[in-house]
Amino acid sequence: MAPGATAPPEIVVEASADVLAENTARRLVATLSSALSVRPEAHLVLTGGGILEQTLRALRDLPGRDDLDWPRVHVWWADERYVASDSDERNDKAAFAAGLDALPLDPALVHRMPAADSDFGDDVEAAAEFYAEALAAAVPPDQGQDDVPHFDVVLLGVGPDGHCASLFPGHPGVYEQDAAVIAVRDAPKPPPTRLSFTFRTLDAADEVWFVASGEGKADAVAMALSGADRVTVPAAGPRGRSRTRWLIDPAAAAKLPPNR
Repeated sequence: MAPGATAPPEIVVEASADVLAENTARRLVATLSSALSVRPEAHLVLTGGGILEQTLRALRDLPGRDDLDWPRVHVWWADERYVASDSDERNDKAAFAAGLDALPLDPALVHRMPAADSDFGDDVEAAAEFYAEALAAAVPPDQGQDDVPHFDVVLLGVGPDGHCASLFPGHPGVYEQDAAVIAVRDAPKPPPTRLSFTFRTLDAADEVWFVASGEGKADAVAMALSGADRVTVPAAGPRGRSRTRWLIDPAAAAKLPPNR
């Protein structure tokens, strides 16, 4: 597919949440291994959510996990709660507890978003600018003037309201077209202050994978895949440069049309 082109989403319904997590972990290792076979580094983007934490636990326990050269993998976060660095609400803390701590990652390639107890204090806008600068600094030379890397995989969850990362329906972030990373204030879901990638940053990924489980996500999954606009259903927006996948279990797929 030509650069900048997008493919229609692929929908994969796994037998259960456990199978979903295990197969997503397998796909992830295979995709990153393929990337590292042709480039010196790979870029993975994570976010929060129960099924994504389950996927990281499956990754931790996956046979052959260490066949991947993890020290060559950059890890980024698509969004983060702007709370203290040791808060249980942090996406990065949950990710490490779920399985990242078992992987031989290079600490220099693990890019945590700033916390509220960092030098930025209450200036979440400055924290967003700092993370955008880190993204720009990691762009490979062959990407020219791009200001974000072409991520190999972005793993996203979807909220019951259709939000993804910290882009919420009708919230200012869904209208942002210029910034790579934004400050989110007054989020409709606590905590109210957050950092988030914008649509254009998510769209820099070669592959975007939505991972959703449970009947509480069925309405959002159906809306996102029904042609809704990204302002009202943000999860309808992100599209990978080469592939967009919806990896879901039967409960999350319950309200899709039979032919999907």
